[in-house]
Amino acid sequence: MTEQPGDGREAGGTRDVREEEARAWAELVGAARRTVADGLVVGTSGNVSVRVGETVLVTPSGVPYDRLTPDDVTGVDLTGRQVLGTLVPTSELPMHLAVYRTTGARAVVHTHAVHATAVSTLVDELPLIHYMAAALGGPVRVARYATYGTDELAENMLRALDGRTGCLLQNHGTVTHGTTLTQAYDRTAQLEWMCRLWLTASSLPDLSPHLLTPEQLTEVGDRLRDYGQSSPSGTSSPSGTSSTSSPSGV
Repeated sequence: MTEQPGDGREAGGTRDVREEEARAWAELVGAARRTVADGLVVGTSGNVSVRVGETVLVTPSGVPYDRLTPDDVTGVDLTGRQVLGTLVPTSELPMHLAVYRTTGARAVVHTHAVHATAVSTLVDELPLIHYMAAALGGPVRVARYATYGTDELAENMLRALDGRTGCLLQNHGTVTHGTTLTQAYDRTAQLEWMCRLWLTASSLPDLSPHLLTPEQLTEVGDRLRDYGQSSPSGTSSPSGTSSTSSPSGV
């Protein structure tokens, strides 16, 4: 794990942090490889990040995920200054940092999923085809198109994410975030599934899919707050809202 000179780390007392970063990097690489295996990206498109303290670990630019090793760890601080590794961070770093600066997210997943990207070219908001939109905070918006890697795209994304944990990027792909990488990834998969569902239902001639009302979605959102298993302290841990994953078993 290569640290950049002057990153403010001291030689002593950093073992636990380094171990946490190593675990987070391994999880990040696993998730990045899974995006390829699940067909959510092609090649090195898309990117994944995890926040560990004030450091953001992020996939590097243009490196096939199956070639990444523990020594390739890439990290920046919240200003974008590189503090770990020598590989250039993803070109979409502005989007990732914008999410961390404005939300309590600990992980971000960005993909070029086919169905979600197709939907982003057709509508300004994903129609309420399924109640799982509630797990993302409500109707999924489409961020206006801007060139990848720009501050403009990051700003458009933040507007679409207001009150949401996922959005579509027009003619581009998806962004989701969560308190864990598992949660962020599950939200990405759920969003792609909903987009595929809407495209399938909309493809039949002379028929239009029934959509949910905002009131019906609100009711689901209320129910999701109590969904899941109780934690050891006796409090509920709803999978789709603030814990570890989207409630795929609902």
